[in-house]
Parts: sequence; C-alpha cells; structure tokens
Amino acid sequence: MNFELMTWDTASAGDEKCDVLLMLLAATFKPGRDPLSALISKALKAGDLADKPASLLDIYRPVGLACARLVLVQVGDAKAGNIGKGVRAAMALIKAAKPKKLSVCFAQAPDNQTLHVALTTVAEASYVYATTLSKCEPRTLTHVKVGVPYGADLATPFAQTVAAISGIELAKEWANRPANHATPSHLAKAAQALAKFPRIKCDILNLKDAEKLGMGAFLAVAKGSAEPPKFIELHYKGASKTQAPVVLVGKGITFDSGGISIKPAAEMDEMKYDMCGAASVLGVFKALAELQPRVNVIGLIPACENMPSSRAVKPGDVVTSMSGQTIEILNTDAEGRLVLCDALTYAERFKPLAVLDIATLTGACVIALGGVRSGFFTTDDTLSTALAKASESSQDLCWPMPLDEDYAEGLKTSFADVANVAGRPGGAITAAKFLQRFTSKYPWGHLDIAGTGWKSGSAKGATGRPVGLLLHYVLSLQTSAA
Repeated sequence: MNFELMTWDTASAGDEKCDVLLMLLAATFKPGRDPLSALISKALKAGDLADKPASLLDIYRPVGLACARLVLVQVGDAKAGNIGKGVRAAMALIKAAKPKKLSVCFAQAPDNQTLHVALTTVAEASYVYATTLSKCEPRTLTHVKVGVPYGADLATPFAQTVAAISGIELAKEWANRPANHATPSHLAKAAQALAKFPRIKCDILNLKDAEKLGMGAFLAVAKGSAEPPKFIELHYKGASKTQAPVVLVGKGITFDSGGISIKPAAEMDEMKYDMCGAASVLGVFKALAELQPRVNVIGLIPACENMPSSRAVKPGDVVTSMSGQTIEILNTDAEGRLVLCDALTYAERFKPLAVLDIATLTGACVIALGGVRSGFFTTDDTLSTALAKASESSQDLCWPMPLDEDYAEGLKTSFADVANVAGRPGGAITAAKFLQRFTSKYPWGHLDIAGTGWKSGSAKGATGRPVGLLLHYVLSLQTSAA
C-alpha cells in the first residue's frame, strides 16, 4: 500500500478523484465557499452529521465533487483518541465497497501524533493476512493520499509513520504465520532478508555456537524440540562507531506448548504468538531500513520452540545460564525468561546505551493491564522518561510497573541461585525481577506485551505492537551526524 502526502484545502479536496474521500472534521471547523465546504455546512446545519466524535455521514456521488463517495467524519476535539475512533468507524463503513484509492483529508492541520494515529488506523483496518490461505481476497486498498492544510510541515512525521506501518505489518506477518511456517529457521531467513538493506547486517548463531557461549538456559528450552534453535543478531549502523547502540531483545518462542508443564489444549494454537517480541524487533529493523536514521541499533532474537519430549527439560532440573548463575526450573512453561536471560547476558559485549527486552511473558500482565497497555519495567529514570514520551507520541501505550526488591523473595530456592518462577501473586513483576538479575552492567527495561501483542476471539490476530513504541524511542536517540 502506497501513502502520499498532499497539501489541500477543502476546495482542492473536492477536486480529488478517488473511490472514497474521508473528510475529518473537528468541532472548530469553519467552512469556506467551495462546493465541498457548502455541502459540509448544509449537513451540519441540518443535523445530518452529529457533533459526537466518530459520527459519520456517507454521501454517494456528491454533486460538484470529483470523488465517487464522500464520508464526513466527526472527530470532536481532533485529539488522537477521537481521530482513531473516527477513522476506524469510517473504514468499517467503507470496507464492503473495497476501495482501491482512498483520500484522507484533515480539515484542520494535524499534529505529529494525530497524523500517526490516522494513518496507522487506515493500515490496520485494511490489513489482510494471506500467506497460508489457498484462496484469499487480497488487500484492495492500494493507494492512500493524505491531505493536510497548506503550510503544515509534516514531511518527517509522515515518513516516520509510513515506515512504522511497514514495520508493523512485517511484525504482523510473522506473528500471524502458523508455527510450522515460522520456525526458528524461518525467522533467521527473515532476518537475513533484512540484511539486504543498507547499513544492516545479520549473523545467525546455531546450536554449536550457543553451546560454546554457554547459553545453558536458552538451550534448556530448545532441547525438547526437533527444530534447531537459532540465535539471531541484527545490526543497524546509522551513526558513528563511537555511539553506543541501543539493544532490542525479542523473545522468539515460535511455539510454546509449555513443555513438560504442558498447557491446556484450549486455545493452545495462540501460542504461535509467543514470538511477537521477536516479530517486533524484525519490524523495527524494517522501519530503520526505510528511514536510515542516525542511530546504532542491535537486535537479538533467541528463537526456539518449547516442546515436550524425552529430551525436554523437566521441572526441578537445574541449568547454568551464560552468566554463570544456576537456575532451578520449577515450571517449564516459564521458558521465555530462560531464553531472554542468556540474550541479556550476551548483550553486555556491545557496551550498550540501553537494553530493552520485549516479550509475551506473563498471563499476569494480561490480568493487570488487559490489551490496552503493555507493562513496562525499569529502574532507570532516563529510559523510563524516554519510553513514556515514545508511548504517548506513538499511541502504542505502556504503563510503568514496580520492581521493588521484596518481589524477588519468591525466587529463592535451596537448589540453585534462583528459581524461574515465584508463584502466582505479582507474576509479571517476579518475572521481571528474574530478568533483572542478568542486567547489572547496563540500563535495562522490560516490556511485557502478553496482553497487547495479539487479539483473541473473532478479531484473532497479531497487532504489530510494540513496533510503533520501539521505533519512536529509537528515533529519539538520533545523533546530529552519522
């Protein structure tokens, strides 16, 4: 899907030839004297377009206008929430018509945030997964023109949003694929494909490489599966060598049966989404490839399956992590933290500016925050502030969670340095406390996306989150010169 940024007023918007013109109208809209403004004025005076946000008026073949269909969209105060609601409602209305060319016109100049929300909502509403379907109607929407008033300087945020959409959709693609079409080897090939872009390189560590490095926790999870594990290392070099990189670590469990501590059969198919963290890292690198920003980024993806077999790790087993710390595995279904802890130790070699891990880690985070916000854990004030700003600007929301030392008490065990679980109370926090043990040498943050990485039920599918959040954070770190 192609996006194009235009400068329009209502007069030029009325001359735009397209299948559908979405006109986003704030409560403060003042009509001019052109045909489109006259039509809008009449609709408002007649009460045909309610002043409630997300109210719509659908007009087919409007007289005097070039568009085949006009949809007036009320967006109230024109803030991000109402823009999203309005565009989402309009896209649902026109979906059956399968438009190919869509024009979205802001009657008032949007800010960076509202532009981002409008475009990502259009993309989300028109997204179609097709990879493993023998017959599928492809995405019909091929071209989206975005009209903003004259004088609005939005070229940079527009480009960033288009790149974010590209990354989000790559993340969705890989997260939505069934586990037999998204094995660790498949993910490795996806990462290698990104290395075709300028400034990106990719290294893949195999089983023997991980053994040499002493990645005992990662390999303990992988040993129950016939699929070989892959440790994926991506580099984006957009700044000078002296600039410390930010490291993104994505949990890459391509299917999670729970291992010997096997999950219930109901909805186990959704455990193909246990690699949404890994998919988000791939998505960020796709966006970086398009934007070529002045920043250094490293992506680490420990990828494997968690399966039960005669070779699988057992509850009560003790393994030695890459850091040298021993871990008693009380529950094999708490495997994400095991693969992540070795990746977090591996990250030390890059002397990073910060390390941020992204994982569908705990059901407890779903209970705490639902599907609205990702849980965010850190004790670093600089990282916390930067993530909060990125959360707001991208509207890919997260929420700060505690890391009090008292939460680590439940991880104590007589048989190893640490246990991998600490009981149900505060489960998202105790999981983060486990990871924190492996991050003493750099600023670290943890995003638990178990509630936000995908949707269940009739809307089942990956969301592509938190690509938007991560990209906005990474771009905030750009230097003045490469």
